[in-house]
Amino acid sequence: MISLEDGNFRYKRVLLKLSGEVLAGDKPFGIDFDAVSKICKEILEVAQQGVQIAMVVGGGNILRGTQAVAMGMDRPQADYMGMLATVINALALQDNLERLGLPTRVQTAVVMQEIAEPFIRRRALRHLEKGRVVIFAAGTGSPYFSTDTAASLRAAEIGADCLLKATKVDGIYDKDPMKFEDAKKLNFVTYLEALSKQLKVMDATAFSLCMENSIPIIVFDILQEGNLKRLLIDGEPIGTLVSTKRGSSGYGCG
Repeated sequence: MISLEDGNFRYKRVLLKLSGEVLAGDKPFGIDFDAVSKICKEILEVAQQGVQIAMVVGGGNILRGTQAVAMGMDRPQADYMGMLATVINALALQDNLERLGLPTRVQTAVVMQEIAEPFIRRRALRHLEKGRVVIFAAGTGSPYFSTDTAASLRAAEIGADCLLKATKVDGIYDKDPMKFEDAKKLNFVTYLEALSKQLKVMDATAFSLCMENSIPIIVFDILQEGNLKRLLIDGEPIGTLVSTKRGSSGYGCG
């Protein structure tokens, strides 16, 4: 049984979006359980301080729908397969978190009652209030919508104070840092700048949902040990903040 402290944080309830690639660690495919374990320990440390954590997980480490479409598969069929991949990742995260002693519930947008709860907003809110982590799987339950859009949607539905986009990169850059040595990190961008510049860290629908509901987005490197705690507990300005206007502090403790 873990003890929960009631800290005074700017972000009391957060939606953590994990990409499937993050769960793959250094592997080109599948689940790296060492990477999953490290991420879950970071989540445990923050949850023990009283931050309410909901999660949306991608499935790109198992199947990316766009790749299947490129090979000739029907788009809705490919997207449904991608949704099932996110459920596999969610169950892996749940198992690891619960072995660490952190109660966790998986809710899916596609009903599969033998292994997870269906998504019910009021039930999800109750889980969060009780200190449980809630993992939302299967995206929105509809094809043509990304898991980033699902993360923005769920963040709005549960009244999250912030959407944390956890990646392998330490923020948003003006161009791909993997391809260009002179790429510059952006510490802050507005929603409109993210949309007009077509920044690829999230799709336009996801950015728009957050903008319409005034949900700040922080893009950061989840694989850097201690980053989640530094961001949510210590209030350090890690990664890139996407918000309404320049001058927003947007980080950490209130």
